[in-house]
Amino acid sequence: MQALLALEDGKVFRGKGYGARLERTGEVVFNTSITGYQEIFTDPSYAGQIVVLTNPEIGNYGTNPDDEESTRPYIEGLVVREFSPYASNYRSEQVTDEYLERHKVPVISDIDTRALVRHLRDRGVMRGVLSTVESDPEKLIAQAKATPTIDGLDLAKEVSCKTSYQWTKGDVEERLIEVPHETARLTVVTSESAAKLKTPERKKVIAYDYGIKHNILRRLVSSGCDVTVVPAQTLPEDVLGLNPDGIFLSNGPGDPEAVVYAQKAIRKMMGRVPIFGICLGHQLTGLALGGKTYKLKFGHHGGNHPVKQLKTGKIEITAHNHNYAVDPDSLNQSEVELTHVDLNDNTLEGLRSRTMPLFSVQYHPEASPGPHDSHYLFGDFVKMMNEWRG
Repeated sequence: MQALLALEDGKVFRGKGYGARLERTGEVVFNTSITGYQEIFTDPSYAGQIVVLTNPEIGNYGTNPDDEESTRPYIEGLVVREFSPYASNYRSEQVTDEYLERHKVPVISDIDTRALVRHLRDRGVMRGVLSTVESDPEKLIAQAKATPTIDGLDLAKEVSCKTSYQWTKGDVEERLIEVPHETARLTVVTSESAAKLKTPERKKVIAYDYGIKHNILRRLVSSGCDVTVVPAQTLPEDVLGLNPDGIFLSNGPGDPEAVVYAQKAIRKMMGRVPIFGICLGHQLTGLALGGKTYKLKFGHHGGNHPVKQLKTGKIEITAHNHNYAVDPDSLNQSEVELTHVDLNDNTLEGLRSRTMPLFSVQYHPEASPGPHDSHYLFGDFVKMMNEWRG
């Protein structure tokens, strides 16, 4: 089927349609990751966005439940150079085309994604419409212009869980996988098995869900934490009443300045319990500390960003997915230490309180593009909790 992508500035791309037969609107952003497309589809931080993947071949290894970062895809639409209607991988359980059709996500393929990405880099992120049903570009351009921007929107409460729950799965689930001529066994790390393997007392962590990714939860469990996930709007009094060893602030979509309730909650909890934030959690931490955030021209989306640790000079290869950043000049640096910076554009990528057990990073240490460059941050969180209780 035919598909159209229309941008608010009048630029139109025509291609082949896959996935769902419908029309979706959103901000058009690009991701430079080489692999991991299903993880990108299901990252709640992409709510409200149409995603362009710069890797030219997408869909060729299919989809499976183990690669999902949440319960469903959150992207509004998918834009690729070449989309494979077939899957060739022993882990695949459903071809990507059927998977996206089932979840009502339209796809446009066979367009010049290099030209589109250059356009977005030059002009900045803009609103767009992806349609596999409408053939009139003028209607779609008008619709793109009428689409609300993400600025000022609190999307965290829209993607957050509705009730609290326990998470016990670690990095890998245990099961047998049948492959030609052999049987492979993957090892599990759960709260129960990790408690038997590790002698230190496990830490009770409350994780605020602003759009949390499953792999973050797995890393917390494997690092020695028993995790309870709570909705974004959970009152700080209720969280502190659970007597946690630490609090985790998750990633998520939307404008951080619009998530006022989270900023207020963090201020009430700061200094009373160790806190670790990632992505939106980092931005909310910056705001809670009196800083300001601003919107990046075209955001950071991809698994190849070099980030420098300012204290040691070490470089980490990191995964990013954010449209906003904390303004370092807005922070009181006698109270807040700047810990990490992006070497591509000097964006602030990490901060730590000088007086309270609190730190955060803008990037995703659980995504492992390094592959292990940033895993130490989960260890730092456990160490902070140990020292606080000690």
